[in-house]
Amino acid sequence: QLQLVESGGALVQPGGSLRLSCAASGFTLDYYHVGWFHQAPGKEREGVACISSNGASLYHINYGKGRFTISRDDAEKTVYLQVNTLNPGDTGVYYCAATPPSAQASCGLSTFWYEYWGQGTQVTVSS
Repeated sequence: QLQLVESGGALVQPGGSLRLSCAASGFTLDYYHVGWFHQAPGKEREGVACISSNGASLYHINYGKGRFTISRDDAEKTVYLQVNTLNPGDTGVYYCAATPPSAQASCGLSTFWYEYWGQGTQVTVSS
């Protein structure tokens, strides 16, 4: 069974940083396109950043400006999302998702792009 597991979410103060992790079981994540999504309370799930199997990355315009960095460690079979200078607007559940190159030529920021989803990790930014 193909599964994604996110971790790294926490309660943090404004200005803090987190590194979220996405690991896979049942398949080799390094051959897949992977995306990170944010679902704020009461809002729809929104793409944050994605990284293709070849390492190329893409960021949503609302999640750029150096605060978000996606990376992949193929040796660890993990994709990370580094989030800096957290603010209350970053609160929500963060999901990772994966799709194989056979389904899409590159990664994307739409929820419809991905076949496999994790259960999410909660990030709460509050003082």
